[in-house]
Parts: sequence; structure tokens; C-alpha cells
Amino acid sequence: MTHLDKLQCLKDRAHMLKQARSFFDSLQVLEVDCPIITIGAPVDAHIDLISVNYQNHEKRYMHSSPEYGMKRLIAEGMGDIYQLSHVFRDGEYGTKHNPEFTMAEWYRLGFTLQQLIQETVEFIQLFLGQIPSRLLSYRQALMHYAGIDYTQMDVDGLFYYIQTHSIPFYPSIKEEGKDALLNLILGTVVEPQLGQDELFILAYYPASQAALAKKRWHDNEEVAERFEIYYQGIELANGYHELTNSQEQRQRFLEANVLRQALGKHSLPLDEFFLNALQKGLPDCCGVAVGFDRLMMLRHQATSLAQVIAWDWSQA
Repeated sequence: MTHLDKLQCLKDRAHMLKQARSFFDSLQVLEVDCPIITIGAPVDAHIDLISVNYQNHEKRYMHSSPEYGMKRLIAEGMGDIYQLSHVFRDGEYGTKHNPEFTMAEWYRLGFTLQQLIQETVEFIQLFLGQIPSRLLSYRQALMHYAGIDYTQMDVDGLFYYIQTHSIPFYPSIKEEGKDALLNLILGTVVEPQLGQDELFILAYYPASQAALAKKRWHDNEEVAERFEIYYQGIELANGYHELTNSQEQRQRFLEANVLRQALGKHSLPLDEFFLNALQKGLPDCCGVAVGFDRLMMLRHQATSLAQVIAWDWSQA
């Protein structure tokens, strides 16, 4: 990409930020602006945060998503909201990653997961055109693209699959359990095949991978009401039918911290403001986060995020 190409891309980026806001305006979804630096931390075993020190002694965290702040506003009665925000993740740098990137995140009260999936497809089509879409469950996708039914396999069976298919793995992966093995198979075998000529919706993840999602029964299996959307092998969106039970959410955070420690990472402080908001009462809602920079990358057929943002991590 030439210097002039990049300037044109950045001008189009400004245009698409306006288009994104117009999209939400037309749906009467209100823009909010939650803090980037927070006292509590978004707790995820596999997402590492960038921390900051206030007056050299008070540790805070650059958010990896505006989710907790947005849900606090919903609990206060704010209604349907969205945020176009810079978010931060430590150690994520490459052609499809930058430690600082832009995310569109929104929440819809009273929506079903299927309604949110359709709205997310429409948002993505705003950038990429009228691409058709297809949905498979997590279980169906692994059966179709990897030839396995994970519900019928234990840790040894999944590890044997990885070995016989010559998939590179790190030494402790078997000890980390079934989800770590499934994540590796999904990332190396399944994801590269997804969405070559269509938007591919991967839905109904294993219940053990619920994160912030509610659980339900689907196809004789307890699953998480969660979806991701891929195009040309690139993950674009991650959405949930949101968990509203504060006690269950606290327990999931504690379990994530235990796993972080098992992975040799520091545990993270729980966001008590967020948990108190859930205790107060979060209305039934669905929410999704979409990578704005990745949409721009695909829109301009760029080979890296650095081509569609002003300055990447190496030049910021």
C-alpha cells in the first residue's frame, strides 16, 4: 500500500466512523463514553491487560472492552447503547492485532441472540457489502471442518487428534484441559476455513466457554448463548446473550483467575462496581463487540492493521 493509498484509507476510515454512528442513530441506540482506565479489571484467562499507575502507587487498568461500564449504565436504566472506543490488550501485536485498537460494542434490551446476530450481520455489511451469511453451531463446525464430535471425546482423544494431525502445541496444553485443546483445534484447523465467500456465524459454544454469556440447552447439549462472526478466516465479532446473575458471574471471574494463575499469570482484581450493578439488576439483553480496524482491513483488502490505522504500535 502506497502513502497515497493509506491517506485515502484513513479518509475512508473517517467516513465509516460517521456511517457507523448513523447506523446506530437510525436504530435509536444511544452513544455512550465509558472510562478507558478503570479500578477493577476485565477478568479473562486469555486476555492480558495494560496497567497504569496513578501518582506512582494506585494501580489501574486500560480496559480491554467498555463492557463493564456499559452494563453499569444499562442497570441504571440507560437503555440500548453503543460505544466506539479504543481498547487495549497486552502482548497482542501482529498483522491482525495491535495492542491499541478500535471496537464497536453495543447492547440491545429484550433482543434474542438471533436478532442480535442479524443486526451484527447488517453492521458488517455496511463495510463489506451484501455478503451472504451462514450459521453453524460450534459442534456442527467442528464436525464439518475437523471431522470430530467433541461431545464424544475426552482430553486424551483430543490430544491424540492434535498429535496425529501434526498441529504444533505447547507443553502444558494437555494439563490445561479440554477447552485449551478445543481452542487449538478451532484456531488452527477450523477458523482458517471459515467465511471464504460468506459471513460465517459460529454459534452455541460449549457451556464451559460461556465467559459472560447465559447458558441453555441446544441440540441435546448445554451450550453458551454466544456467537462469533468470521470472514475470510478473520474473526470480526463476538456476541452474547448476557449473563445477569451476579453470583454466577463472580464465580466465573474467580475460576478465570485460578486458570490465570495456573498459566503463570497474575490474578486480577474483580470489578465490584460491575458485580454490584448485576446485583442491582441487569435487564435481559444481548451484546456484541466488533473489531472496527479489522472491518477496515477487509474493506480495503489490506494485509495488516497497520495499513488502516494512523500509526501502529511500532510508530505510535
